[in-house]
Amino acid sequence: MGGSRLMRWWSEVRTLSGLLITDESGMSTVEYAIGTVAAAAFGALLYTVVTGDNILSALTGIITRALSTAVS
Repeated sequence: MGGSRLMRWWSEVRTLSGLLITDESGMSTVEYAIGTVAAAAFGALLYTVVTGDNILSALTGIITRALSTAVS
């Protein structure tokens, strides 16, 4: 390889390695949007479960039992 070809080749290698090795420490806008939608869906699911009749009666029973327990 001649000197100029070697320099061009090395320049291309550095450019390509710079493209391949990038810092992705933050989230992009799309990732924020997907995270927000997932959090909202999880919140809706949790709300549905907690406000269901079975869970509500179970929680009421636990609280009633805890409040009526005699302290020794």
